[in-house]
Amino acid sequence: MLFYHDKFSDNSFSERLQVCLHSIPHDLALAGYLTIIPALLLIVSVWCLNKWPQRLLRGYYLIAALLVAMAFVLNLVLYGYWGFPLDSTPLFYFFSSPKDALASVSFLYVLVGILAVVVIAIVVSFTCPTIKRTVVRRKWTTSFVLLLMTAFLFLPIRGGFSVAVLNTGRVYFSEDMELNHAAVNPLFSFVESLRHQSDFGNMYRFMSAEEADSLTSSMIKTTSDSTVVVLNSSRPDILLIVLESFSSKLMDKVGGLPNVAVNLDTLSTEGILFDHIYANSFRTDRGLVSIISGFPAPPVNSLMKYPAKSQSLPSISKSLKAVGYETEYYYGGDVNFTNMRSYLASQEFGKVMSDVDFPISERLSKWGVHDHLLFQRAIEAIRADKDNTPTFRVIQTTSSHEPYEVPYHRLENERLNAFAYTDSVVGDFIRQYKLLPQWKNTLVVLIPDHLGAYPENITNTELARYQIPMIWIGGAVSSPKRVNTIGSQHDFAATLLGQLGLDHSAFFFSKDLLDVSAPHFAFFSVPDLFGIVDEDNQLIYDNQLGRTVLDEGKVKGKNLKRGQAYLQRIYDVISNL
Repeated sequence: MLFYHDKFSDNSFSERLQVCLHSIPHDLALAGYLTIIPALLLIVSVWCLNKWPQRLLRGYYLIAALLVAMAFVLNLVLYGYWGFPLDSTPLFYFFSSPKDALASVSFLYVLVGILAVVVIAIVVSFTCPTIKRTVVRRKWTTSFVLLLMTAFLFLPIRGGFSVAVLNTGRVYFSEDMELNHAAVNPLFSFVESLRHQSDFGNMYRFMSAEEADSLTSSMIKTTSDSTVVVLNSSRPDILLIVLESFSSKLMDKVGGLPNVAVNLDTLSTEGILFDHIYANSFRTDRGLVSIISGFPAPPVNSLMKYPAKSQSLPSISKSLKAVGYETEYYYGGDVNFTNMRSYLASQEFGKVMSDVDFPISERLSKWGVHDHLLFQRAIEAIRADKDNTPTFRVIQTTSSHEPYEVPYHRLENERLNAFAYTDSVVGDFIRQYKLLPQWKNTLVVLIPDHLGAYPENITNTELARYQIPMIWIGGAVSSPKRVNTIGSQHDFAATLLGQLGLDHSAFFFSKDLLDVSAPHFAFFSVPDLFGIVDEDNQLIYDNQLGRTVLDEGKVKGKNLKRGQAYLQRIYDVISNL
């Protein structure tokens, strides 16, 4: 609360005190866990007068202190970016690619963080008690008493005698989520998320399987028998441009800022603008699976982390390759980050270009190469392509990501300037593409990878956080159009395949946005919330708090059970992949 004093400036002293009081169960549980080994060493010391128990204890204290300090510092640093307490997510990102995991922050920031960890670890380790060598006469009695006291550590660890085991949400007490997050012990939250990483079949059990199936059956429709056709070609070249961190608030055409994404604003009038789309999640690895595989992102898991499961998913690339398409992927960063390479390979992308395909002199961004160099390479490949074989290409941008350092200077705000840079690169690329003969039979789709990084400081319980644009342009588009159907990123797969007359029944959760008979709603999730939006009700539910935190519309509460059933079915499907 001191570190993010601006976020808590409106909270009273009483509310801050409540944070401290409600955090006690987590702190006691963590203390219980950390005390087990010292307690056992104390019992050993009753029988052993050598120094090795004391030495072992000092080493243990140092390791425990480092873990506590790292969790404390990481939680402080990451909360400003992600808006939820520390979990196992950064561990996955770091070990998949340390370079990319640290790309959002400066070297000085990392150095300060490391020094903070070291200082805190030293302070913690030196304040821990030591075992004194003492001759104990009644060894059996003393050992029994100490063992009994050690056994009683299960009380703080479990959180008391209640049926429910202590979890992250136990310390939530307020409708102000930032107060709840301040009460969470970050190391406790981290350990709990590790313990529940792969138990998919038992996660998010809100109701019986029969009730969940009944509720979701009317929400899921994969056949497309009444689709409005908006393309003039059944086999166009398809270019998917995945825009890093873009949001609707950057576009004037959907009620955002007028002078940022000026090229997207122009392009949206030339083609089809889907203006009621919601991002599925908050990170690229989750968003890509939603877009390419048509699978909604789970709240606390990344399917890219589980290659054995992600390879079982359907995908646009697999479907297109089955009917003769070539597949290519262009990315300026490290394709090994977050298991992306294994995912792309399993989804049958034949050509994958990444940072290693560029000379070192061009890798000037912390994420690899700047967007203009990436698009330059892509337009060269398109220009050189004289084959009549239809191609599905994906270009994934990176420059509009923290730390927003770009070779472009138009806007004073560095974050908005980075978005304006990528927008200018896309605009220039499209202008070059229009001069090529391939343009006449091309569909270009622009869609962000996840929820937007603007407006700044927007919370996860605000709907505007999730609203993103989707634009279809190109010679394959019959005529300009504006579609206000409500949908999610994962609906893109069925919508595209429906336009091509291809079966998309394998995309269980993806709905055709241009099928007038399909149910239309948006589903999204972040740790640990889910939201579901339709014309009648806009609802966000906090899984840790166990209650609705946003409920608007003419039929309030309508989507609560539907959203719970939908989330439960997502995990049912994941567990069976």
